[in-house]
Amino acid sequence: MPDTPDLGPKTILAVDFGLRRIGIAVGQSITGSASPLGVVRNGEEGPDFESLGKLINEWQPSLVVVGMPRHVDETPSDMTAHVESFIEELRRYDLPIETIDERNTSTEARAVLKNARATGSRGRIKKEMIDSAAAVFIAERYLASHR
Repeated sequence: MPDTPDLGPKTILAVDFGLRRIGIAVGQSITGSASPLGVVRNGEEGPDFESLGKLINEWQPSLVVVGMPRHVDETPSDMTAHVESFIEELRRYDLPIETIDERNTSTEARAVLKNARATGSRGRIKKEMIDSAAAVFIAERYLASHR
């Protein structure tokens, strides 16, 4: 049979890359939903690949989706080269890697968390929460575009 797409259930790991923190979320193709997993540190020594590797071992994703920063006119942003370099390092896990437009994910995440705080269902909003919530939006965008 010619290349038949695998329509079975998939787990994806979504990544919102930042120079200090990398937001991580896990998504499920069956439900089209995602949940925040927290952040992996990033700094002068580079990303904490040990922690990222533990998440990959735990969740066994079939795919990693990385948010790709671009300007409104689709040109690369100042962060694009950093993300592309990170993607090259992710290849060590021997998993398929795809990118998806990440524009406004941090803004959306911040707005959702602020609304939750205003309604009393969430306490103080930490930067780590925004980064991880942005990764949720990346996962959900990817899953919605592949239904």
